Amino acid sequence: MDCHTFQPSLNHRRPEPVYPSRVVILGAGGFVGRHTAQALAGKTELVLLTRKEVDLLQSSASEKLAAVLREGDTLVVTSALAPCKSAEMLMENMQMIEQVCKAITLQKPSHLIYISSDAVYQDSMERLNEQSPALPDSYHGCMHRVREVALQNSYEGPFSIIRPTLIYGFDDPHNGYGPNQFIRKALAHEAISLFGKGEELRDHIAVEDVAEIIRRVIVHQSEGIVNAVTGKEISFRSIAQLVQKIVDPSLSIQKNPRKGPMPHNGFRAFDPQGLETAFPDFKCRSIQEGLSSFQKWV
Repeated sequence: MDCHTFQPSLNHRRPEPVYPSRVVILGAGGFVGRHTAQALAGKTELVLLTRKEVDLLQSSASEKLAAVLREGDTLVVTSALAPCKSAEMLMENMQMIEQVCKAITLQKPSHLIYISSDAVYQDSMERLNEQSPALPDSYHGCMHRVREVALQNSYEGPFSIIRPTLIYGFDDPHNGYGPNQFIRKALAHEAISLFGKGEELRDHIAVEDVAEIIRRVIVHQSEGIVNAVTGKEISFRSIAQLVQKIVDPSLSIQKNPRKGPMPHNGFRAFDPQGLETAFPDFKCRSIQEGLSSFQKWV
């Protein structure tokens, strides 16, 4: 497969949904991997691989993964050291994907899906879509883009790249700035702390919706690229205010001076048309709906 001709849209090889006989999830112990397994539970045979079963930082990982794979499998690759913030982490992530590339040449799956990131896109004050330049300037974005190309050039068959925007959810392990961190601080009766005035605008997607998009890509044996986005941006200040309303209206929201430039020039918005065209009957939940499910934390 020539990476320069890879289509930035989804094509469904199966117009009607059909579950494959097996789905292998690499990185099944991670945030997206766990929720993908939950979305597929009871619908197909699942092979859930964590670092315990296949440690991609070991030179023997390719042979172990190839031994697991069978003809007809769908392989979902969610495993990564993330967020990637250093040259050392970048090299480790490259080592991991090298093992996957070797494995799929030893035993080819019938469908390959890679969970990437919207960090691959170049900053823009326009809405981004699947045709936007994938010219990252961060370690995290570079890591995912190089991994995309490596897999793309190691596999001849239906290959899908899913690029989620900022993901949030009840059991997020990263505690990243945004919904998850704000909820945790609120439940601990701590002030919610904003960078600057929290005015930058970003898209946020619930992990359950990301898992549902992956499920749909699997059953349609889709190939191409799709952004997992809602198309609705919101400021971090507004998210903090929503969390405040859900948990405790008396909680303090603090503004702090920025120590550096505003990420993405304060604007990271997406056109969801690619997702809507691929799955017309699917609608991502709003940030208000997603945060309402956090009531179980209270």
